[in-house]
Amino acid sequence: MAETATVARPYARAAFRHAADQGALAQWSALLAAGAQVASDAGARALFGNPRVTGNELVEFVSGVATAAGANVDANARNFIALLAENHRLALLPEIAAQFEALKAEIEHSIDVEVTTAMALTEAQRATLSAALSTRFGRTVRLHETIDADLLGGAIVRAGDLVLDGSLTGRLARLEQQLSQP
Repeated sequence: MAETATVARPYARAAFRHAADQGALAQWSALLAAGAQVASDAGARALFGNPRVTGNELVEFVSGVATAAGANVDANARNFIALLAENHRLALLPEIAAQFEALKAEIEHSIDVEVTTAMALTEAQRATLSAALSTRFGRTVRLHETIDADLLGGAIVRAGDLVLDGSLTGRLARLEQQLSQP
């Protein structure tokens, strides 16, 4: 069976091309994010595979939830959702949304960075970290913070495939590993 990312890629690219051509990247980003949330729900996933639920009902369901979430569902968006329903690809919405966001970040020359800290960053720390990461990556940085009290101190920074572990827990683990080697 084909990898989920491989199957989702043409849909994400088509949605991105259309959104870019229409100047509607933010609108489609919101639509796909809402659709991804719907598709991530176990109850909705059960509907996607139910032979008693028609494609039109699935389109109405996904469109209705996306509209309720604040997404603008126009005729093109409904057609896209209908195409996914017709091809039994609605479950791919989380992967399609992720790939769309990656394409959007590329064109906007930005990067999403996940920062995990033991306690919330101050505004000054956030600005300093953002500036340093922006310099390192050569892109505009969008920070997403997560707090994990188990870190004790420091931070773990994730940007794409790169992970920088500057946490006290990580340092102690590396020290333990060094001391245990002969």
